[in-house]
Amino acid sequence: MKKMLGKKILIPAFAIVILVAGSSFVKSDFFEIAKQIEIFTTLFKELNMNYVDETNPAELMDTAIKNMLDDLDPYTKFLNEQDVETYRINNAGEYSGIGALVRSFKDKLLIIEPYKDYPADKAGLKAGDEIIKIGAINVSDFDNNASELLKGANNTAVEVTYNRQGETKIATITRAAVEVDAVPFYKMIDDKTGYIVLSRFNAKASSQTKEALLDLKGKGAEKIILDLRDNPGGLLSEAINVTNLFVEKGELIVTTKSKVKKFNSEYKTKNKSVDMEIPLVVLVNGSSASASEIVSGGLQDLDRAVIMGARSFGKGLVQRPLKLTYGTQLKVTISRYYTPSGRCIQSLDYWNRDEDNNAVKKTAFKDFTTRNGRKVQDGGGVLPDIEVASAKANELTTALLNNNVIFDYATNYFYKHQMDDVANFKFSDKDYADFKTFVSKSDFSYETKTEKTLKAAMTNREEVIFNDAIENDFRTLLLDIEKSKIVALDDYQREIQSKLQDEIVKRYFYREGLYDYYLKNDDAILAATELLSNENKYWSILK
Repeated sequence: MKKMLGKKILIPAFAIVILVAGSSFVKSDFFEIAKQIEIFTTLFKELNMNYVDETNPAELMDTAIKNMLDDLDPYTKFLNEQDVETYRINNAGEYSGIGALVRSFKDKLLIIEPYKDYPADKAGLKAGDEIIKIGAINVSDFDNNASELLKGANNTAVEVTYNRQGETKIATITRAAVEVDAVPFYKMIDDKTGYIVLSRFNAKASSQTKEALLDLKGKGAEKIILDLRDNPGGLLSEAINVTNLFVEKGELIVTTKSKVKKFNSEYKTKNKSVDMEIPLVVLVNGSSASASEIVSGGLQDLDRAVIMGARSFGKGLVQRPLKLTYGTQLKVTISRYYTPSGRCIQSLDYWNRDEDNNAVKKTAFKDFTTRNGRKVQDGGGVLPDIEVASAKANELTTALLNNNVIFDYATNYFYKHQMDDVANFKFSDKDYADFKTFVSKSDFSYETKTEKTLKAAMTNREEVIFNDAIENDFRTLLLDIEKSKIVALDDYQREIQSKLQDEIVKRYFYREGLYDYYLKNDDAILAATELLSNENKYWSILK
């Protein structure tokens, strides 16, 4: 009933949000908005007064709003008061809590990563622990995100009951201030090459990147690798400021275009650069999005850096939070952004969907040129100047990650193996064979696009031509595809094993240990270091 009702009151609810947000319309729009609001108001009133069972107006409205926004794009969101606070924390880079990355499930909270020396870590919690109770509250009985119960004032205690490898445990955690660094790691790779990880674009991004850059230069760095892999983005202003560290003042980095004139803007660098000459390689992958693509796309267009890795996510949309009533907000997509060459790297078209209502991925790209005349393209994220095969995502690896198969295997591995030094870690072929056995015994399954198409054809069969023989052929083909998935574990061993190694190393040596491990084992970092050691090749790419 909820879903159907949400769709019925889609347009009226949209009118309310738009009015409150204060956007501009032509006269004819105002009449239509007023009309739809009146329809919605009377519908909502009559429904709640006359429906056969008791209704919850707040839940009905929440369903209506979410259904409405789902028809737009995944970045336009209604933020209730709790969401607004979470949004503020993400941008500020600090909060008070237990200091762990937590993922919510229906009946539990899963510890994904305890941060080193923060409360959860000090209390002995490990990745893979399943929190089932917080204080006297069962996680399964909590309607909203139970992880909010883990936050609270500094020095206050919270008791958690959790499962670990089939055993129930209890821990008391004393909350503390948690600093979310934008730059969690930087270090010299060799005597002349510095490495900086920029993991998010919160309010600390540019200041911490600058601090790391200056420190590395002070230690002798004459070349820099800036790692933006898996960086989901953040503040547009910080993307401009980070780019500004490497380019001169007054350089155009981003242009935004919107139907609302006040959102049409040109963003230029405002400060003196730190270093306009130092050779720079920027690493990206399929999880580098938004602000990460502004930095990598801008530096590529200005021929200021060589981009390496895999094609980035492809988010060329800009959001802005607009204040509503009762402390709520609408985070709404207001414009598209364009890099210095004039390209928009947005990959998915949310406004022209396929027959299944899925956003269409752009396949026809336009050519643009960098400052030095190099060809770049729009519409599919930032394509690296040099691609690194192991950095590319594939359907199987993504499914293993999304279904927590790699995560769960790493949890089991941690409790079966001792490890004292990351330098001694090697994930052997025997270990990978063990992982394949783990997958075969798990309930892991994923459906390929081919399977979806075949199953749809079997469901919507045309009786005139679809006989038993054809159906048997279809079923045989589906079985063959299923078998090929097992073979694919071997075909994509390198990519899958890389993700396994990352997850396992974090269990023993935290994220700092993982980055140290990267310096000597990560394909993209090794390739970037080699490129920077060859000045002629580096400059030939940019010119």
